[in-house]
Amino acid sequence: MLDSNDRTRLIRATDKIVENCDSNNLLCNIRKKKFISKESVVQLVNDIVDLIYPGFYGNKAIDQSNLQHYLKSEAHNVFQQLIHQISNCTLHECEKTNDACEHCFKNSQEQAFQFLEKIPSIRNLLLTDLHAAYRGDPAAKSYDEIVFSYPGFYAITVYRIAHELYKLNIPLLPRIMTEYAHGETGIDIHPGAKIEKEFFIDHGTGIVIGETTEIGCNVRIYQGVTLGALSFKTRPDGSLTKGGKRHPTIGDDVTIYAGATILGGKTHVGSKSIIGGNVW
Repeated sequence: MLDSNDRTRLIRATDKIVENCDSNNLLCNIRKKKFISKESVVQLVNDIVDLIYPGFYGNKAIDQSNLQHYLKSEAHNVFQQLIHQISNCTLHECEKTNDACEHCFKNSQEQAFQFLEKIPSIRNLLLTDLHAAYRGDPAAKSYDEIVFSYPGFYAITVYRIAHELYKLNIPLLPRIMTEYAHGETGIDIHPGAKIEKEFFIDHGTGIVIGETTEIGCNVRIYQGVTLGALSFKTRPDGSLTKGGKRHPTIGDDVTIYAGATILGGKTHVGSKSIIGGNVW
């Protein structure tokens, strides 16, 4: 039990927290309605991954007798979630934060349709990534092992999902998705990066791939690699000059070994190059 002195101390502490929140609004999401829920976005990511890899995730057994029904049901579920999350992210950014905005809803529905129609092409790309992982890792015993357990493959999967949403100019949602994968795997891939087919990340921990990075076909990257930017120019008011090509371009058939750091938008790594680690 708290005595009177303790209660007074507690009141003072909570008053200070309230005062601090009033003076630091950037750290508060103060709105009439909470539009974005990170937990809901994570659920959407997991459901899209489940749609892409039926039978690998979740607890439901999938066979030929129920596959068609399962996929249609999951696609409908993902579509409804997409409309909701795209709309929420748009409304969060919109000055007119009106959850009945018909324009925002119609745009969100169209963007959800466009993403859902991209699922087959996303799966086709991921199939090339899966083959690249199996071909590139002598420790891989099966394709199933890669889908079930490889953090690099999971990070690539979430990136490919988020990249399609990024191309649709949907705010916030793609970045929340890739940062969730970053937290789960230790692999940081910005959804704006352009990565071609047959991409393989081995081990993966500590990899950073920046927003304007471009990566060609059949590229292999090991743990601790940074494809980053140089220090940014500043404006007279001290703010950063944003936009433009800030990250490197990697050609086809390139291998980048552990710990390599490649920086800058003017940096080009030619096709068939090998970037060594600290010890060869």
